[in-house]
Amino acid sequence: MTGSATPISTRRSAPAARAVALITASVLVTTSLPAQAQKGPPIIRDTEIEQLLKEYTQPILKAAGLSQQNIQVVIINERSFNAFVADGRRIFVNGGALLDSNTPNEIIGVLAHESGHIAGGHLARLREQLAAASTQTILAMILGVGAMVAGSRSGNSGLTQGGVGALTAPSAAIQNSLFAYLRAQEEQADRAGVKFLTATGQSPKGMYDTFKRLADQMLYQTQYINPYMQSHPLPSERVAALEGMAKGSPYWNVKDPPALQARHDLMRAKLFAFLERPEAVARRYPSSDGSLAARYARAIATYRFADSRAAAAQIDALIAIQPQNPYFHELKGQMLLESGRPAEAIGPLRHAAQLAPNPALIQIMLGQALVASHDRAHNEEAVSILQAALLREPESPDGYTQLAMAYAQKNDLARADLASAQAAFMRGDIRTAREIAARAKTRFPVGSPGWVKADDIASYKPPQQSALRP
Repeated sequence: MTGSATPISTRRSAPAARAVALITASVLVTTSLPAQAQKGPPIIRDTEIEQLLKEYTQPILKAAGLSQQNIQVVIINERSFNAFVADGRRIFVNGGALLDSNTPNEIIGVLAHESGHIAGGHLARLREQLAAASTQTILAMILGVGAMVAGSRSGNSGLTQGGVGALTAPSAAIQNSLFAYLRAQEEQADRAGVKFLTATGQSPKGMYDTFKRLADQMLYQTQYINPYMQSHPLPSERVAALEGMAKGSPYWNVKDPPALQARHDLMRAKLFAFLERPEAVARRYPSSDGSLAARYARAIATYRFADSRAAAAQIDALIAIQPQNPYFHELKGQMLLESGRPAEAIGPLRHAAQLAPNPALIQIMLGQALVASHDRAHNEEAVSILQAALLREPESPDGYTQLAMAYAQKNDLARADLASAQAAFMRGDIRTAREIAARAKTRFPVGSPGWVKADDIASYKPPQQSALRP
């Protein structure tokens, strides 16, 4: 944890007072942990999938009045079905939700629901509820401990038991209140999601089908669960309400365009092939399946686990079918690069970067291939491409690492050190970043742009996070 909690009292206190102080401090600390002190989820980065999800969300965000907020969809490497928002800038979607969505409309419905949370300001309101609940919990714990101490001193067992009850009963009541508040938010997000889908001429059927499927899977589990202990409404209640809203849409029977469905199928095939073992890929996409998505999955599995020559032939066959598909060229370049043939990877990656609408991640891979070729003729191109990529991906440690290597090959040690410091900083290795930045400062003229950037890193001090005080 960054920072520390200020002690409630420095004087010597009685055991009962110390107990109250310790409980209060523990609640205050655990409710104020800074985000950077918590380990983040494993994230999947892929140009093709991110571009498709961007196209899915853009009309929804525009209908929600959120198009100017630069909201991004972040993919978590987790097989379970889940999606959530943790701030006003990102929608998190598990890879499992993408794999389990049979149509674009199904995952678009989930994204519309999550956009409803952002548009409704639910996160800010939830923080207010949690803050109020935390205060109530602390007071309840203090009163409960006080009652137990008083009971133990007087020998009154009834008073002691009452103190135990005071510790538990308010927490249960507060939990029920919070869960009821969350259920109301989920219902509001459902209504907003249907509204956004209708405004964009899309069917809410996929949203309904998704939640209905999840409800069927949870039916047995929820028969014996206290409905007030759930953060979402009971599936049957929620699905019934959603069904009424969704079937009232004039676009209920609207289908996804075939071209969009084809891209969705390719996305799912790619994700599955990169996440699963080859035997699982073979079961889901057997050789008897001649669809483009199945061929895509098998080509990826072949390159990852078998023969790169065979994979190259399969990828070339995909390119022959869709020569303007940037992600087939990207796959070929990635396969060649990871097979130790960076010079051969340059052509496919360069072509992919030219074709892709948002090629920053491909450009970083292209820069890596150019650097790894050890051909001085590629040095200027590598620097130029990596700088362009970092304008779109300014928090990419890989991009800065490759840029540092490109500068080193040009014998530009000052900029190589600066890029290395930036890479370490983006990885969260602040100590290394400051050390390298200090060295970079000695290589730049004092006051130059490079010196100023290096000085910013060298003098950086992480913000101190203090626990809330009673």
